[in-house]
Amino acid sequence: MTYTAWIILTASLVGLSCGLIGVFLILRKMAMMADAISHTVLLGIVVAFIITQELTGVHMLIGAIIAGLLTALFVQWLNSLDVQQEAAIGIVFTTLFAIGVILIEAFVGNAHLDVQHALMGEITFIPWNRITLPIVGSIPKATAILTLVFFVVLLFIIAFYKEWKITTFDPGLAASVGIPVLFMHYLFMSLVSITTVASFDAVGAIMVVAMLITPAASAYLWTDRLHMMLVISGLFGVASAVIGYFIAAWIDTSISGSMAFATGLIFLASYLLSPKHGLLAKYLKPEKIETFE
Repeated sequence: MTYTAWIILTASLVGLSCGLIGVFLILRKMAMMADAISHTVLLGIVVAFIITQELTGVHMLIGAIIAGLLTALFVQWLNSLDVQQEAAIGIVFTTLFAIGVILIEAFVGNAHLDVQHALMGEITFIPWNRITLPIVGSIPKATAILTLVFFVVLLFIIAFYKEWKITTFDPGLAASVGIPVLFMHYLFMSLVSITTVASFDAVGAIMVVAMLITPAASAYLWTDRLHMMLVISGLFGVASAVIGYFIAAWIDTSISGSMAFATGLIFLASYLLSPKHGLLAKYLKPEKIETFE
């Protein structure tokens, strides 16, 4: 495959995984949690580097996942103390991210780990960092990892589809029929953390947040059926990656930034043209309210 194809494929995998996870973030009214985790994983990455003095390896993934889970735990704890969820997310997000930035400045030194890299990623370098796998041969490491993450996310969504649906729309009913609501919550936060961590180094925090929230928000405007919303959100994530790459090539600018911008363009088009909740539809026919199926 060509250099361009690897970049687009890798970014599309980010769009697919984040698009699927983002649907449940939007429906659970936890969109800001995506922003929080995509930034607080920096703390886990920095701590892992300080301990091991290595920028690659499974320890980086473990550190980032732990940071993501700690974010969810601290938010849940503050929420239990009657702190509003939005305020709790803001407190934890800014505090843990700030600690990560301070540790970079104080202890990391000249290593290739900085705030700019964390925010924007290094998607242009993806095709050069390769691993060799059986059958498929030599492929970019980020592509291999993101492919695995996509299938893990897809597997868990399919395997626990009924549980995700019930705990998302009616946690009280879920608890009454014996579904472990708290366990499902932390399992979901684990999936968010894994997806965020896998995408973080390649595309940066800004694109991760954009892919987690905007395609799902756009899909919400097109359908009131959960399974269709999952499909549309994933497709919008892929479309954002493709459109964003060609925008970046056209005006010679940041690829990750352009892909994040493309998610906004798709949301704008959805807001205007959606037959369900679009601006034009509101003027052309009376609004219908349907339930998710």
